Amino acid sequence: MDTIPVVDFNAYNLGVNNVPDNKLVKLGEEIKAAFTGVGFVYLRNSGIEDNEVTNVMSITEKFFLLPEEKKRPFSRGTFPNGNHGWISLEQESLNPRCPGDLKEAFNVTSLSAKEWPTEGVDGFHGIQEKFFLRCKELSLRVLRVMAIGLGLDPSVFIKAHKLIGSDENDSTLRSLYYPLVKSDNVKKDQIRCGEHSDYGSITLVFQSPQAGLQVRNRNKEFILAPYIPGTVLVNIADLMQRWTSDVFVSAVHRVLLPPPGDSGIRQSLVFFVQPDNEAMITCCDGSNKYPPVNALDYLLERFRDSYGKK
Repeated sequence: MDTIPVVDFNAYNLGVNNVPDNKLVKLGEEIKAAFTGVGFVYLRNSGIEDNEVTNVMSITEKFFLLPEEKKRPFSRGTFPNGNHGWISLEQESLNPRCPGDLKEAFNVTSLSAKEWPTEGVDGFHGIQEKFFLRCKELSLRVLRVMAIGLGLDPSVFIKAHKLIGSDENDSTLRSLYYPLVKSDNVKKDQIRCGEHSDYGSITLVFQSPQAGLQVRNRNKEFILAPYIPGTVLVNIADLMQRWTSDVFVSAVHRVLLPPPGDSGIRQSLVFFVQPDNEAMITCCDGSNKYPPVNALDYLLERFRDSYGKK
């Protein structure tokens, strides 16, 4: 597959309820075809509008442009939830074999965190929380359609995601900021985001127009995942691949350096959907292809790989 499919999600978008079964089945078939192929799909007409995405990117860009001393108090690791907060440039290596990624991030993992950026970024907390909850609702709809596409109980995945937004679930809204790249300072094999697959169930991705995201297809070739207005890019993550005994594919992806002469920054919003912390993930076909694994234990193991050098 040389391109990522685009599926119209209008029949089950965030403004629609009481969807006829035949429409859900059709969506399930289309999404299954994408997730068993390249592992990614663009959803058009999801109900999340481009202006909502722009609003979140605007407030987070203001945060990323603050002096470091203003951002440091909100660093990842300073909150009770260890994944919540700011990640500085090169702190994370999503490909542990390569130098740190040329990006900054702010993770919203805990909606109950006591401290939020306010200076120079009025409304930061409210804007982040509102978008988090919008992504949560869309994610649950996608999980339902995925189960239908596999011929399973429509609630089989949703039942393990009941606590998204609470401290018993580590689903995360991540704002990513890829600053201008100074080629003289780039280390060998360093890119904006190293090759990796995601850790949890599914991931929602909202991009700015600047190119760079690539996805590895079944032929082990990297293909472009371009910005398409009015869409959200959705991909399978590793726990879902285990859960479905490799029916759904978790594809490796990366963000390259900009081409020479490109002075643009890049931004994205990524909603990482995790099962509830205490959920046990077992193969839904009843096989023993993968041993059962605790969702939180698996996530923490993957974090140790990404941050192990630090």
